[in-house]
Amino acid sequence: MEGVHFLINTLAILAFATFLVSASDSSPLQDFCVALNDTKSAVFVNGKFCKDPKLANVDDFFFSGLQIARSTQNPLGSTVTAVNVDQIAGLNTLGISLARIDFARNGLNPPHTHPRATEILLVLEGTLYVGFVTSNADNNRLFTKVLNKGDVFVFPIGLIHFQLNVGEGNAVAQAALSSQNPGVITIANAVFGSDPPINPEVLAQAFQVDNKAVEYLQKQFWYDNNN
Repeated sequence: MEGVHFLINTLAILAFATFLVSASDSSPLQDFCVALNDTKSAVFVNGKFCKDPKLANVDDFFFSGLQIARSTQNPLGSTVTAVNVDQIAGLNTLGISLARIDFARNGLNPPHTHPRATEILLVLEGTLYVGFVTSNADNNRLFTKVLNKGDVFVFPIGLIHFQLNVGEGNAVAQAALSSQNPGVITIANAVFGSDPPINPEVLAQAFQVDNKAVEYLQKQFWYDNNN
């Protein structure tokens, strides 16, 4: 019986410990933490210094201009206007941000990832062909969909995804992301436009092409469509 009691007591302790761990609060423990560049009398939280809450004002939580169309006169034919913690200081620690994406005809928001966020996309105008690729463990499956005005699509966190305007005119989409600062890694820029360049032998073997093809790609102008 002692062995049975010991086992029961052990399981009870483990269950209680698990309860304590899962009960921890991962959300902010104050109403807000307005980001501040000045380090004097500030607290460092989530990559930003926090303003004294008593000194916060309404403009710390405000951004204007997302309704304005951005120029798409660039090699990709698209422009991303981000609204994250760098634009709205009050977003710090709140775990959310926005972006407006303008597309010219045939404009592309090229394959990229957000290392810290899931993205949900709403088409405001036009028609977009969108998709994402799963990880190696899932055999790099491609999920694609043609979206029209009012349609919504989700891109899981960290996965490579893209949007292409396949309509007859311009297109506009709005994205919400589950991070105050989701980050973006544009695949072509990172692989072929790194500074300094990746050794061509590495890329030639990775892509199973010759060095000349890699060197040609590395000499291209890799444009960043993120404002």
